[in-house]
Amino acid sequence: MKHKKTYVRDLAEGNSISEVFALSKAQRKEAKNGPYWQLTLTDRTGNIEARIWYPQSQQFEALQAEQFVAVNGQVASFKDQLQMNINDMAVIDPREAGLDLTDFLPSSAIPPEDLLREMEEFLGAELTFKPWKALCRSVLHDDHIRASLLSAPGAKSIHHAYAGGLLEHTLAIMRICSALSRLYPGIDREILLVAALFHDLGKAFELSHGISREYTDAGRLLGHIQIGLEVLEPFLRKTKDLPEELSMHLKHLIVAHHGELAFGSPCLPQTAEAFILHYADNLDAKINTVHGALTAPDGEEIGGWSEYHRTLGRYLYQPMRTPVATTAPEPQPKTPKKATPKSEESPLLKAMGITPTSGNQ
Repeated sequence: MKHKKTYVRDLAEGNSISEVFALSKAQRKEAKNGPYWQLTLTDRTGNIEARIWYPQSQQFEALQAEQFVAVNGQVASFKDQLQMNINDMAVIDPREAGLDLTDFLPSSAIPPEDLLREMEEFLGAELTFKPWKALCRSVLHDDHIRASLLSAPGAKSIHHAYAGGLLEHTLAIMRICSALSRLYPGIDREILLVAALFHDLGKAFELSHGISREYTDAGRLLGHIQIGLEVLEPFLRKTKDLPEELSMHLKHLIVAHHGELAFGSPCLPQTAEAFILHYADNLDAKINTVHGALTAPDGEEIGGWSEYHRTLGRYLYQPMRTPVATTAPEPQPKTPKKATPKSEESPLLKAMGITPTSGNQ
C-alpha cells in the first residue's frame, strides 16, 4: 500500500504540490477566456478547492466525484481561502496505484461492526418488552438496512462526518438516554432507548457513503426524518402485540428529536421522553464537534485555541486538565510484635511471698 505524504491539512499558500487526492466535487464551468474545471480535492484531513484553467481544462471531457487524481499544482489564497491551481492532472485507478483508501476516507476509530455488535448487546441487556425487542431485531437484521448502517456517516460535515459515524453517534445517544432515564422517575426508559436507536435511521439513506458524502435524491427531497419513518413503518406494522399508542409515541420521539421547528423538526417535543432524546442528540453532536475542532487528524489534541469555528460561531480552547492523582501505595500490614515471655516468677510477687505455685494451692 502506498501512503500519501502530503495531506490537505499540510497545505499552505505558495506550496508546489505533487500528490494524489480524491474528488468530492467536479463541475465544468465557463469563464471569459474559456471553460474550466472547478474541483474539490479531498483526503481524510479535509478539502481544498482547486481549478484547472483553460486550455489545460480541455484535456478532460468528464470528471466526477469519487474519482482519484494525481495532481501537480500550486497553492494560492483566494478570498482568504486556500485554493490549488492545477497545472497537470491524471485520473488513476486506486487499486492499480496501490492506494490505502484510509488516507482518503475518514472513519470511526472503532470498527463499525464492533459498534453495531455493541448496540445489539446493549439492547439485549436493557429491553424487556417483547414487541420492542422484536422490532429492534427485525430492523437490525434486515440485510439492506444493516449494510447501510455499517458504512453511513453521521452527517455531511458538522459532526460524526465519517464512515461509521452514524453508528458511533447512535450508540452514544443510547448510552446518554439510558443514564438520563435513571435520574428522572416515571420515564419510559425502553421506548427512549428504541427511539435513540432509530432517531437517525434515515441518515443511512440521506447521504451517499463514499468520498463525497453528497445528499441522495431522497435526502434532498425528503430529509432523514421522513426517510427514517418510511423505512421503519413496515416493521412497526409487522410487530406483534405493539399497542398503537406506543407506536405513535415512538414516531413522535423520532420526528421531534431536532427540538425546534427552525432546526427542521416537524413538531416540537411534547413528552418528557422527547425532551430527553432531543437534548441527548444535541449534546452528543456538540461535544463531537468540539472534540473534532480540538483534535488533529492524527488523533493528537491541539493545544490552546482552535481556528474560528463557523458552525459553533466561536473559537474553542483546550484547557489544562486537572492532574490525575497517583494511586497511593498500598499500606503494608504491620508485623505483630512478638510478645515478651512472662517471667515464671515475678520479683514483686516473690517479695510478697507469692509464688506461681502458691496461688494454685
